[in-house]
Amino acid sequence: MTLLSTAQHLARDTRRNPRAHLLPIILSAVIAAVAIALVAYLLWPTYTTAPPSDPSRLPVSVGGTLFNVPTLAVRMKIQRHSGPQERVDLDFLYPSLIAPGVPKHYSADTIEDKVQPIDRIFVSIAAHHDSLAPDMRLRTIYPHYLEDAATTDDGLTRRAFRNGSPYGGEDLFTASEPALTARCTRDTTTPGMCLSERRIEGADLTFRFPRSWLVQWRDIATAMDRLSAQMHSAKG
Repeated sequence: MTLLSTAQHLARDTRRNPRAHLLPIILSAVIAAVAIALVAYLLWPTYTTAPPSDPSRLPVSVGGTLFNVPTLAVRMKIQRHSGPQERVDLDFLYPSLIAPGVPKHYSADTIEDKVQPIDRIFVSIAAHHDSLAPDMRLRTIYPHYLEDAATTDDGLTRRAFRNGSPYGGEDLFTASEPALTARCTRDTTTPGMCLSERRIEGADLTFRFPRSWLVQWRDIATAMDRLSAQMHSAKG
């Protein structure tokens, strides 16, 4: 009876106002849409992105090569993101090789007049774009600018670059066990610094550290090997 009376009521309203029947149709459509949306929401599979196995590390691609770098070791905030990058600059405390975390801030009241000792090793990872590989530079470029004389101490060989050459004022250090190649400036008003390069697929890794660390050159060579292995592996 209720349905019949409702139909009769709608028929009378329609005769008086031809558009009156549109309102219940619109209301019915809205109610149906809300019901469908609610059912879809309840039945929709809820997938969540699995958290990274180690959130303290960033997966970055440099020169198409995958590296896993500690977030706190990245020196520039603009580089602290995952994905493809042209270059990433990092530093690690030495000899612990852990990320330094929050950098120290010195003021005129806290810093001494003398130069603060360097307690970290710096690493830059950059796409090489098919430039000359470090080992090729060692074999084909450096020999043209080196002095003939060489000295060897505790397995580490030193040869000086000729004055007036592109590397004047620097020395080349090499060793075979463990392998080490480093081009170092000499101590002047500032401590000498060393640069050691190695290529991993599409990227070049450049390590920088104080020349004075070469007193224990085996330790620094092992440290560079460890950092390379920690940031990149065959599994990629």
